[in-house]
Amino acid sequence: MAMDHRQENEAGGDALPVLHGLTLSYFTGKLEAYMRAKGLGYRFREMDMAAFRRAARATGIAQMPQLEYPDGTWLSDTTPIIRHFEEKGEGPAFSPADPVTRFLSLALEDYGDEWLWRPALYYRWAFDEDARLMSSQIARTMLRDLPLPFALRRQFILRRQRKVFLKEDGVTAKTAPAIEALYKRTLAEMDGLLQTRPFLLGARPCEADFGFFGSMFRHFSHDPTPAALMREKAPYVFAWVARLWAYRPEDAQGTVLPEGIPDGLDGLMADFRDEYLPYLAANSAAFERGARDLRYEAAGTSWALPVNPYRVHCLAALAGAYQALSGGERAQLEPLLQEGARILSDYKGRAPDAPAAHAKPADRQWR
Repeated sequence: MAMDHRQENEAGGDALPVLHGLTLSYFTGKLEAYMRAKGLGYRFREMDMAAFRRAARATGIAQMPQLEYPDGTWLSDTTPIIRHFEEKGEGPAFSPADPVTRFLSLALEDYGDEWLWRPALYYRWAFDEDARLMSSQIARTMLRDLPLPFALRRQFILRRQRKVFLKEDGVTAKTAPAIEALYKRTLAEMDGLLQTRPFLLGARPCEADFGFFGSMFRHFSHDPTPAALMREKAPYVFAWVARLWAYRPEDAQGTVLPEGIPDGLDGLMADFRDEYLPYLAANSAAFERGARDLRYEAAGTSWALPVNPYRVHCLAALAGAYQALSGGERAQLEPLLQEGARILSDYKGRAPDAPAAHAKPADRQWR
């Protein structure tokens, strides 16, 4: 029998790492689901502002979640954390051994992490019911150590989140329809896949599942407005969210990792190649020019966004993984990637270095 969540967190006491995060956080939910599925014990600790600053000083990045080990080691950024544990080989494997399938899993993990970020934050902060609920929760949790009345803490976080995650991330009356369309289209694409198999690529979860899980769990399936859409339009996605959260190491017994290119990925990969990769290329080119802002057009929508150094790193990682494939392996991917194959093949940029620990902390966009 699998232990329940609280027992998992408490078993082993001080020998376990501390997972610093928030129970309503996108990437905290992603990492918790992975560690539960992997059978990795941890102690969860709800961050307040003092803990957030402490973690930022230790790693150089003001973000959550962060893993702190008893020996003083810290791990940050969920994608390399997952890679770290997959390379260690403990517990069931969630990274396909087949190079083509592994590239697809990593590509979709990155896409789910980064491209669903905007709609997840849009639905949380652009709708009054959702924004009131979530600003109240953050005021009670992360801001609990600020010496201010609850109403002021709630108002502070509401204004801050709307400024950073709406206004400064290109959300306007003209772009909102495209953001909503992306969420609804993703629900339809995932729901079709999940009617035929339990996870996105097959019988066992892969990096791709955990990449989509962050937004689908802690935002889309919990926040009132997108959750209502999910329940109505995508019941198989709703069931997948619960299935992945409940997944334990013993559930991997009798299943194998997928090999080759699974059926039904055309829709998700079309968004990856037609929207996400061109954005990454434009963002990287702007970064190389030293620009602070990026303007580009996609699917008839004009976007004005800040340049994101972290996503330069994302493109470099994807291009490196693609360029490491053999010619035959790339040929298998070309029908799905189409013009995206050229972007990945031609990329010669260098990823910016991550911020150093104990330096002035940067946020997760590595500004």
